[in-house]
Amino acid sequence: MDLQGATALVTGTNRGLGHHFAIELLRRGAKVYATARRPELVDIPGAEVLRVDITDQGSVDAAVAAAGDVDVLINNAAFTAGGNLMTGDLAAIRMAMDSNYYGTLAMIRGFAPVLARNGGGAILNVLSAVAWQTVDGNTAYAAAKSAQWGLTNAARVELAGQGTLVAALVPGLIATQTLLEYAQNAGVALPESVMNDPAELARFALDGLEAGEIEILDRLGVAAKATLSGPPIAFNLAAAASA
Repeated sequence: MDLQGATALVTGTNRGLGHHFAIELLRRGAKVYATARRPELVDIPGAEVLRVDITDQGSVDAAVAAAGDVDVLINNAAFTAGGNLMTGDLAAIRMAMDSNYYGTLAMIRGFAPVLARNGGGAILNVLSAVAWQTVDGNTAYAAAKSAQWGLTNAARVELAGQGTLVAALVPGLIATQTLLEYAQNAGVALPESVMNDPAELARFALDGLEAGEIEILDRLGVAAKATLSGPPIAFNLAAAASA
């Protein structure tokens, strides 16, 4: 899919990867709706800023009504701090599932008819390698990402008939403030060599989307998927840091 002249909506653009997705899309000649729960925190010149809370159906419906020209949907927004399933706060665990699974589903259900009217277009869901290898300390997030992977595969099948490409970005570690703070709290030093720069990852992901790829994986994503053919194993943050 050629992103030049496309109209994209990106969730979670106030910081991190979503911010860089919006910037890179603009650089490639796309019109961009940059969305966030707190739109006042979005600073992306050239983008049209909308308030979108993906866990609020009314907010999703309002976005669909406001952005009827969208032909690329990037589901990036996610709650990442679910904690462990056995010991974590149940409200946080539910929030991880609500944002990663039900929020993504709400956006896809809302925008699927829009994409159909506009020629099919594409959806890119931002997953994580922990969808395939759980991670101690945040198993709730890993489980939610596993569910989002299943959702992505299901949406690909269901929307194929309308010509919508449904792709997944499945990266390992992204050098966001959230990850850096998590690693610091866990006492793990993460060298730059094992982390994706968010701006570079956005470019890598959009290159894959333009090439029609359905799963866009970095090195750790490739390694994590390869483990699915054997016994389940957990992602080892310390091992990744020393690799």
